[in-house]
Amino acid sequence: AVLKDYLSWHVIDGFASYLSTDFDEANFAFYGGVLQGQKEQEKRWKRCVKRTDSALGDLVGQMFVDEAFAGESKEEALAMIGEIERAFEQRLPALEWMDDATRERAVEKARAVRNKIGYPDEWRAYEGLEVLPGDAFGNHMRHVEHETLRLLGRVGGPVDKNEWYMTPPTVNAYYNPMANEIAFPAGILQPPFFDAAYPRAVNYGAIGMVMGHELTHGFDDTGRKFAADGKLTEWWAPEVAERFDSEAACVIEQYDAMEIEPGLNVNGRLTLGENIADLGGIQMAYDAYQNWVTDTGSTESKLGGFSPEQQFFLAFAQGWCTLQTPESARQRAATDSHSPPGFRVNGPLSNTPAFAEAFQCEAGDAMVAENACQVW
Repeated sequence: AVLKDYLSWHVIDGFASYLSTDFDEANFAFYGGVLQGQKEQEKRWKRCVKRTDSALGDLVGQMFVDEAFAGESKEEALAMIGEIERAFEQRLPALEWMDDATRERAVEKARAVRNKIGYPDEWRAYEGLEVLPGDAFGNHMRHVEHETLRLLGRVGGPVDKNEWYMTPPTVNAYYNPMANEIAFPAGILQPPFFDAAYPRAVNYGAIGMVMGHELTHGFDDTGRKFAADGKLTEWWAPEVAERFDSEAACVIEQYDAMEIEPGLNVNGRLTLGENIADLGGIQMAYDAYQNWVTDTGSTESKLGGFSPEQQFFLAFAQGWCTLQTPESARQRAATDSHSPPGFRVNGPLSNTPAFAEAFQCEAGDAMVAENACQVW
């Protein structure tokens, strides 16, 4: 009887948002109210759009791309990724903890990365999926069945290397180590992260950092264990791996000391991969922007009294402006592999000499790390 109640509860809990108001509100009261500290649910229309995007992402995505990602946006973003990859290679010779053989393999892996920008090359058509007006629960169940059968039908077949694991309107990005690929949906290639009409300093500081972040994931404490072809294999010399771990220990110690609230600190080990990616991402993006300035001979103007270099770092910081409840912050501190947003900005920048130079920070200032960490 206990097992039956347990399984019944999980079924109801999993479908609560598609059931009647009583179920939906009870579900929100716990997950949204108790765990997250939310005072009210997100607007119904927003929840409906998210559900539709989750089920029919390529159909919603086509409309989104036509509206928000037309013109030269894709070409501009691809060019920026190329510059980020170039900056990554340029940084390798200065890494004293690497040896030449591992450095060459790192270059090989970086050059093998597949970059996916905006949206898939081919759109899914969802043949056979029946969608009926006024039947939200039924539509969801038919979607679950349709998607399950689609995935089961692929077992034993070839890997679809053109498949995306996020929908085009999604405001996020990812690195997939088993495919050695990076994807940037059209949703994140929007203000405040990116606009083809923005000054290059702003674009490199905002989306350029995200690009550098995802590329660095291929070489963080987890991603580095996958080779250029996506296979899980050790391609590092043992002594180089040991020196990498020593550099990573600096990052763990530094973030462990960051206090979220009295008695609660960032978990440096839990967030290590993301922190390494943040540290590498901002440095690569800055180097890429400086390369662009040198290559083009361009001199961008001040904005609001801020130099292009200052605009770069401000654009990075603005991309992470976040409102968060104390309850959500505590839950994420225990479960999220990302550091809290404020530390994702101040942590990397306090380790970045170019930031200190741009804002005339000196040793001993709050935004200058006493023992700076640099992995990539």
